[in-house]
Amino acid sequence: MQPLQNHPEKNVIRVQLAQNGVLKGMTAEQAAELETHLVIVDCQKGDFLLNQGVHEMEQYFILDGILKRVVSNQEAKEMILRFADEREMETSYAAWRLGQPTPYSIVSVTKARVAKLSLPEWVAFLDRHSEIKQLFERDVMFLMSEIMAHTITLHLLDAPGRVKRFLRKHPELFERIPKKELASYLNLSAETLSRLKQRGKI
Repeated sequence: MQPLQNHPEKNVIRVQLAQNGVLKGMTAEQAAELETHLVIVDCQKGDFLLNQGVHEMEQYFILDGILKRVVSNQEAKEMILRFADEREMETSYAAWRLGQPTPYSIVSVTKARVAKLSLPEWVAFLDRHSEIKQLFERDVMFLMSEIMAHTITLHLLDAPGRVKRFLRKHPELFERIPKKELASYLNLSAETLSRLKQRGKI
C-alpha cells in the first residue's frame, strides 16, 4: 500500500481516477482534495480487500483488474453477487449508513489495483460535495437493483438464458473472468458453462 501522492505512477493513476464513473465529473480542486486521502493497493488473485462481518469499511475505486462481491454462509458456501472492473467502484456504504457489519466480502478475481480510503473519510468528502454525493448514492442504488435482478434471474431463467443475459449486460467481462468464477456466479458447473459454449448455445 502506498499513498497516491507518493506513488511513482501517480500521474497515470490520476488519469484512471478521472475516468471512474463516480469521479469523472470532479473539478481539479475536488480531485486534489480527494487525492490526499487515497491509498493505492496492488492485489493478487484471491486477495481479500474487505471481509464479511466487519465494521471497519472502506471505499474502493478500481484502476485495473476485476473484483467480486461475495457472501458466505456458516458452512462456507459462497454466492457471488457481482463483478466490477476498471472505472467502477466497490463499497459497503449502505451497511455503514445503517450501522451494520458489512454483509459481504470484496475479493480480487484477477491481479488488480485499487485506490481506497476509509468510508468515514469518503462520507465526509461527499458531505462537502453534494453533486458527487448525489451521483454516488444513485450508483449505490443502481448496484443494489442490479444484484436483486441477478438473484431473480437465477430462479427464473434456465442455464442458457442466464449466460445469454450476462453476455448481453457484460460482454466485456466474459473472456476476462475465470470460467470457474463465472460459472459460480451463474449458478452453473464449469462443465455446463463449457458445454454450452462448445455447442454454440451462447
